[in-house]
Amino acid sequence: MASAENNNLKVINALDVAKTQWYHFTAIIIAGMGFFTDAYDLFCISLVTKMLGRIYYHVPGSPKPGSLPPNVSAAVNGPPGALPIIGHLHLLGGPVPVARTLGAMSDAYGPAFTLRLGAHRALVVSSWQSIKECFTTNDQAFATRPNMATGKYLGYENASFALSPYGPYWRHMRKMATLELLTPRRLDGLAHIRTSEIGLFVKHLYSMANDVPNKAIALSTWVEHLTFNIIIGKLAGKRYPYAHDEVGRAEEKDYRFKEAVKKALYLSGVFVLSDTIPCLEWLDIGGYIKQMKDTSKVIDDMLEDWVRERAKNRGDDDAGDFDGSDFLDALMSIIPENETVHGYTRLTVIKATMMILIMTGSESTAETLIWALSLLLNSPRVLREAQREMDSTVGRARWVQESDIKDLPYLESVVKETLRLYPPGPLSGPREAIRDCRVGGAHVPRGTRLVVNLWKMMRDPDVWSCPDEFRPERFMDEQHRDTNFKGQCFEYIPFSSGRRMCPGMGFGMRVVQLALARLVQGFDLSTPEGESVDMGEGLGIALPKVKPLEVVLEPRLTKEMYESL
Repeated sequence: MASAENNNLKVINALDVAKTQWYHFTAIIIAGMGFFTDAYDLFCISLVTKMLGRIYYHVPGSPKPGSLPPNVSAAVNGPPGALPIIGHLHLLGGPVPVARTLGAMSDAYGPAFTLRLGAHRALVVSSWQSIKECFTTNDQAFATRPNMATGKYLGYENASFALSPYGPYWRHMRKMATLELLTPRRLDGLAHIRTSEIGLFVKHLYSMANDVPNKAIALSTWVEHLTFNIIIGKLAGKRYPYAHDEVGRAEEKDYRFKEAVKKALYLSGVFVLSDTIPCLEWLDIGGYIKQMKDTSKVIDDMLEDWVRERAKNRGDDDAGDFDGSDFLDALMSIIPENETVHGYTRLTVIKATMMILIMTGSESTAETLIWALSLLLNSPRVLREAQREMDSTVGRARWVQESDIKDLPYLESVVKETLRLYPPGPLSGPREAIRDCRVGGAHVPRGTRLVVNLWKMMRDPDVWSCPDEFRPERFMDEQHRDTNFKGQCFEYIPFSSGRRMCPGMGFGMRVVQLALARLVQGFDLSTPEGESVDMGEGLGIALPKVKPLEVVLEPRLTKEMYESL
């Protein structure tokens, strides 16, 4: 009897040692994903995974030792190898963009499969049929956003309408954005800001190209400056000056604000462990939550200065029915003073809306323009055809205007093809099922997170011939001639679709089309030493280009044309 008990004890001890080693192995795997950087992080995650692992293996009342609760059950019709605590997160680390990794998984497991991301089950869809079902039949079921660190710390406790959960506040703000802020009429009324800023941008590039002919220009830097100036100009009538050596570093506070926005965009795309394992937020492994708080403070200080300055300039007589000339005036007119909006103060709502418009309106627009230029540089034939169309339609005696774009179908096709290959958000913003539903005949339980792989869907060989090739002509043939980006052609939805579709797509398209048209009209573009552009993709929410774009610009119009800008 004693011998049997000793043997049982040895087995139990051996299992305990094995499980402890497994917890530590899991910790090492997590650290190896590149999310954590120092010994303290590794110690903390090792300790916590051991504690959570014991809970995982000893759930009171669990029908089977080691089984997961139903809401975090292992993936069905998905990849094997889910680890304790982290699930499949270890498969998504590394230098490869997540959209590509998930695309490879869809090749192996089908257009709709499940993953376990920490404590959450996720449904990944990548075919237009499955995506259409999610954004039509099940659009309301998937209308909410999960609670994540970005919304909490960078989105004013989810007051930013793009990050807020589905409910009365989100419906109120979405209606305000689509019917008051981002209407075609308001965007047309602010066209002078776009046109003026793009003119200054082209004039600045001409000055640099003319000063030192055949010198490579860091175009990525200036494109980012352009889109940032356009969005803050539309938002609050602000802008930062161009300079030859450094971009807009005239005022230290302005410079810190611009850098903080860039940092916020970066932090929006990082992996925060507590987003998938909420109970680990207190550890702040990686320090990202602290960085979000610090970055948000810098941005908030500037936004509050803008609001208070505008309130002082408007005066009491302008409240209520003021027909504002920019987004800030519109917001201050729409939301009465001292009014709360579903629990948020007026000031919080205004700042949160400004914050999300800056973040979503600058980076994604810049990245689209950079990718378009990169594709053109690697396709001289396409660039020559775009310039031929420009010369025959607009000529060289005047600058192309927004009203000309509709008469430049090849240029429009270049932009469409760029968005197909490099959508502003390769993965649509995460959604969460608020009730049980069915996708592709499969049961999707409430609480499941939805990941839509737009990048994979728009490279589907069953829809697009030679899907990885840059062929603008495809949007001029009979099959895709009427394809647009408004969210109803489900084979092509670069701005997503449904209730959570990007409301700012009209703004972004206006900027990209006019800026690209002016560059194609105004310059012959080439690469330094005639080399191909490196098309390496980076990590982030907008699929950034890894290597900054450098271009040699040769003016193709008269000196007077550039001086007229």
